[in-house]
Amino acid sequence: MSELHVETQHFAKNWQQQLAEAFTNIEDLCHYLNLSPGDLPVSAAAAKQFSLRVPMSFAADMEKGNPHDPLLKQVLPIKDELLSFPGFSNDPVGDLPAAAQTGVLHKYHGRVLLINTGSCAINCRYCFRRNFPYSDLQLGKQQENEAIQYLYENPGITEVILSGGDPLLLNDARLARLIELLGDIKHLKRIRIHSRLPIVLPARITDELIGTLAKSSKKIIIVVHCNHANEINSRVIASCNKLKNTGITLFNQSVLLKGVNDNPAVLAELSEQLFAHGIIPYYLHVLDKATGTGHFEVPEAEALAIIKQVQATLPGYLVPKLVREQAGGASKEYIFV
Repeated sequence: MSELHVETQHFAKNWQQQLAEAFTNIEDLCHYLNLSPGDLPVSAAAAKQFSLRVPMSFAADMEKGNPHDPLLKQVLPIKDELLSFPGFSNDPVGDLPAAAQTGVLHKYHGRVLLINTGSCAINCRYCFRRNFPYSDLQLGKQQENEAIQYLYENPGITEVILSGGDPLLLNDARLARLIELLGDIKHLKRIRIHSRLPIVLPARITDELIGTLAKSSKKIIIVVHCNHANEINSRVIASCNKLKNTGITLFNQSVLLKGVNDNPAVLAELSEQLFAHGIIPYYLHVLDKATGTGHFEVPEAEALAIIKQVQATLPGYLVPKLVREQAGGASKEYIFV
């Protein structure tokens, strides 16, 4: 059976089936990409520490036979993850001290983040929560009720951010219940959803999900996560069009990653492609210093030089804000050119 036929059959399945068929084995992913694991700096030990998970919908856009593909580099467990880098830690952005209670992170004025799940459709190797104790701090059903009560008791909170893991991995019934509960809190103005699924598993954007989001009495904002223009394909465009046509505002956040997108032309093309499909380039994060991610770091001076070149190329509304997040900070910090 040809690979094209296999992919066609795969994409005809629903999102849960596609998720279940994600690559979870280094050898299987390499075989699909016509690569030999022996020719790559792969590490089973790194995969044991932080498992490999890559949906076919993301892997299908990798260049076959190219060990330097920018999408592959984001997901392939390699030996460099086992190295120690100064200043890197298991909680680089101060999530744990900000936990007001189980599953509720109250870092910034007026905004609360809910850790809805510890699961993701894709395990990005640079993830700043790759060492997060989800088993202790994610919201179960009981903790979800307590989180809702916390929101009622804090009228200064005007925005709730659904995060994780990836909140769009919640099933439709639980997501609908959560959005309905949030809709009853009068002082809330917005629900923001941070999700990589519209990019890496676009089949998740079903008509049922769209219906759930459309019923919300609060303004819905979805912040997708796309690092390279090669991640944007016809399926991604279709999923984002569904969201946009429902009246949902779409933003993008990226992470500046060595060997992936640390190039002004690459970032400029990403911004152009995002905006062409109704997604506003919003944040470009310098790397959060999570243990196991040091090989992705781009020095801040180099990051500034890169964004300055992007700024010289594009109109201002296409230039994402270069930001860092500091543990204990009152907000994300802009890094100015």
